[in-house]
Amino acid sequence: MKKLIVLFALMINSLSASAQDLSEGADNFYKSDKVTVQKVTFKNQYQMNVVGNLFVPKDMNRNIKNSAIVVGHPMGAVKEQSSNLYAAKMADRGFVTLSLDLSFWGESEGKPGHLVSPEIYADDFSAAVDYLSTQTFVDKERIGVLGICGSGSFVISAAKIDPRMKAIATVSMYDMGAAARNGLKRSQTLEQRKAFIKTAIDQRFNEFTGGETVYIPGTVNKLEENTDAIQREFFDFYRTSRGAYTPKGESAEITTKPTLSSFVKFLNFYPFNDIETISPRPMLFITGDSAHSREFSEDAYKRAAQPKELVIVPDAGHVDLYDRVQIIPFDKLDTFFKANLK
Repeated sequence: MKKLIVLFALMINSLSASAQDLSEGADNFYKSDKVTVQKVTFKNQYQMNVVGNLFVPKDMNRNIKNSAIVVGHPMGAVKEQSSNLYAAKMADRGFVTLSLDLSFWGESEGKPGHLVSPEIYADDFSAAVDYLSTQTFVDKERIGVLGICGSGSFVISAAKIDPRMKAIATVSMYDMGAAARNGLKRSQTLEQRKAFIKTAIDQRFNEFTGGETVYIPGTVNKLEENTDAIQREFFDFYRTSRGAYTPKGESAEITTKPTLSSFVKFLNFYPFNDIETISPRPMLFITGDSAHSREFSEDAYKRAAQPKELVIVPDAGHVDLYDRVQIIPFDKLDTFFKANLK
């Protein structure tokens, strides 16, 4: 396992950061008394069951058509981590919202669990739009999408080929393809990339011939003296009461961890190619000023066509925008979606 941690460290080249209170103001498991929450299931185009939570404002008029937002969770997470929070907060503001578990994660279908499949992930968002479009109280012409962390790149991938997504927002976005290929700040060499590919394909064959599944340590289960700052940031969310959540029937030891043999699929994932074709549908990119992932939002903003906006949240890191409700710019998201889903 230590060898795999080193390999993954080479993949993302974790950056150093000063110690800070990472969980101040965190409220990941926020519940609202102003909305109803219903578990729903629908099929994607691969005929796999996708499970989500549908949030509907209690005072909403169900006899008219209302705007809606699909919310996607961070890569390696499930809907109970960050996306339910965003869905509840936006429902508080009058939107119908749907948080979903991506295929192979949480309650959604897909074997083996934790498989990386960016094409299917993107289709899950289109499937969520399919589902919302069948609801009598949702206007199918007024549906937006919101992707957090890795889901930011998945909603962009989906929106490029699904014009029903009328407004696209991302928060703390990771371009999972670029991160896998190049590491943060393009720190990974081609030789390191090829070494990882060989390791992943060797493991693929090992599993084909009956070997056990091996997982990449998305978040370490224990802090060591030399654990880098980014892993500590993720640990503070995923491995503490702040945001830890274990889906039913799953071991807490493997939450957040993609399978090693499938992670290599991200190397073929280029979500920002042709991002300009999403125009004239509006795009909003939100990132923290000290977020280690900031480069991805800036890259997407640079490539996207108008209308577009980049919001840099002061004094915010990557994970801060998962659940620190006092600094998450919900007002900005509210303004963006109301203006563009009217």
